[in-house]
Amino acid sequence: MRSPFWGVLFREIKRYFKVPYQTLGTPLINSLLYLFIFGLSLGQSITLPGYPSYLFFLIPGLIMMTTIKNAFDNASSSVVSSKYSGELIDLRITPLTPIQIASGFCLAGLSRGLIVAMVTYITSALVVFFTQPINLPIKHLAILLYFMFISGGGFALMGLTIGMISKNFDSLNAFSAFLLVPLIYLGGVFFSLNSLHPFWQLTSKFNPLLYMINGVRYGFLGKSDVSIPHAMLVSFLFFCFFYSCAILTLRKGKNYHW
Repeated sequence: MRSPFWGVLFREIKRYFKVPYQTLGTPLINSLLYLFIFGLSLGQSITLPGYPSYLFFLIPGLIMMTTIKNAFDNASSSVVSSKYSGELIDLRITPLTPIQIASGFCLAGLSRGLIVAMVTYITSALVVFFTQPINLPIKHLAILLYFMFISGGGFALMGLTIGMISKNFDSLNAFSAFLLVPLIYLGGVFFSLNSLHPFWQLTSKFNPLLYMINGVRYGFLGKSDVSIPHAMLVSFLFFCFFYSCAILTLRKGKNYHW
């Protein structure tokens, strides 16, 4: 007999597979636009020391960006939608602990993020194959997987936390616009930390996403703007922080309804 924990996990996975155009189609189109506009068109006039081309610099950040965004969106939108339909309150009467609920949403969001990451990677590898003289490398697979899993899980838990405290869809959109989007676009997806003014270099170092993106970039290319052990520690602490936040919000009954 399947436990309630697996029921939560599989329900969330089935939910995003019911909308494949949103789960896979939208990220695929967005990735192609970023690759062609920034990587191939504008990237021809950008030179970064140590990188074969700007396209190679862009791809790891793009993969991480799509991973965390989809992990975050899956958890947050699922929670808010369940609040609206009245389904979320049913979790209060199931034999599930807050840790089990948080783990279920975390793994579901992570799985969606990793699926989209794989689609983005395949798309990027094909673009590189047809436009560059060399293939897209993976130099440190273990480090790459560490950052993909810990970052995707962390942002899924962040989405769960924000979804639980959001009163409606407007609140959720506000959190996404004023918190998630700045973290992504100031996290080093499109620029190297070394190219910034010293003041902005210092400011960027308070952004946890900077360390996650550079960790993935190191996994692919063997190059990073930050210390990899430091990046691994920051990413792990980010995951632990939002795991704790998710559990705390799940323990408050008032967060389960509008």
